Amino acid sequence: MLAAAVYVTTGTFEEAQTIARSVVVDRLAACANILGSSSSIYLWQGNMCEDSETVLFLKTHPKLITPLTERIKELHSYDCPCIAVLGIVDGNDEYFQWIKKQTRAGD
Repeated sequence: MLAAAVYVTTGTFEEAQTIARSVVVDRLAACANILGSSSSIYLWQGNMCEDSETVLFLKTHPKLITPLTERIKELHSYDCPCIAVLGIVDGNDEYFQWIKKQTRAGD
């Protein structure tokens, strides 16, 4: 895996901004994209739920997945936040090098 895209859903746009700013400043992610509102339908504790959520994509180096996940969980308002890692196996190598330089992985 050359890089990782981490998919996160949050309850609000402001929460997504808070998480994004924190992990980029802490160099756990090189970049954050906040995609805006999405409709989520799911079962939670036996109840059908339908909510509006904000989608957040973070780009990071694979070796930072664990500390990034832990930091998101510290900042997130949900009891069980969606944090899903999507491995990137090919693409623009210059971009992957930029990700490495912008994160703690480049140290």
